[in-house]
Amino acid sequence: MRCSDRATLFRCKPNYPALKCQSMLSPETVRELLEPFSIQLSEADIDKIQQYVDLLLRWNQKINLTSIRTPEECLTRHFGESFLLARMFPLQGRLLDIGSGAGFPGLALKLISPDLAVVLLEPVAKKRAFLKEVARVCGLGPIGVRGERFEDFSRHAKPHSFDIITARAVGGLEKLVPLAIDLLNPGGRLCLWIGRQKVREVMQMKLYLQWAEPLKIPGSEERVILAGRKI
Repeated sequence: MRCSDRATLFRCKPNYPALKCQSMLSPETVRELLEPFSIQLSEADIDKIQQYVDLLLRWNQKINLTSIRTPEECLTRHFGESFLLARMFPLQGRLLDIGSGAGFPGLALKLISPDLAVVLLEPVAKKRAFLKEVARVCGLGPIGVRGERFEDFSRHAKPHSFDIITARAVGGLEKLVPLAIDLLNPGGRLCLWIGRQKVREVMQMKLYLQWAEPLKIPGSEERVILAGRKI
């Protein structure tokens, strides 16, 4: 951890003894709320999700990680929508998550796919401190947390470095998509969480991607996951 991130962690880390548990979600509730997303979870997975939600809500009192304030909505809007990617293809190899924010989808996918090698790009130091704290508390193993913006990261990263690249609710797709393709291995996948109105625009880009049918997100009429395979 770089020195600036250590200092940020010290300033931002909430005073845990002074706060009550924020999530209060039983394992049964976690399973029930995530059932529409077709994800098989072990008891260990659920325990980590509970810890993650609790950390998220605690930290959110001090820094702006998410506009979502209830544990139930955190489960469906953040974890469920991230886990949905596992329905599309096996999660394996190296994953780059662009604009990770509070860790969705990248850190959540690491939680259910421990062997996945994950690099999180997040330019905001306070959010990077949070991501590292979640990885530590939840025992998620080594996680790469980088502070560069994607445009800067892509200039120095080796081509064909990743098997999966994810971007959730990130703008500037006309620049992001071509840069991401260069970093994908042949057969690698670019996965975008976007509104339906953006699907046609993205799929019409003349790029070396074979797009799958957009996957509808349960509970939403407007948002989908669009995944393209590099050919």
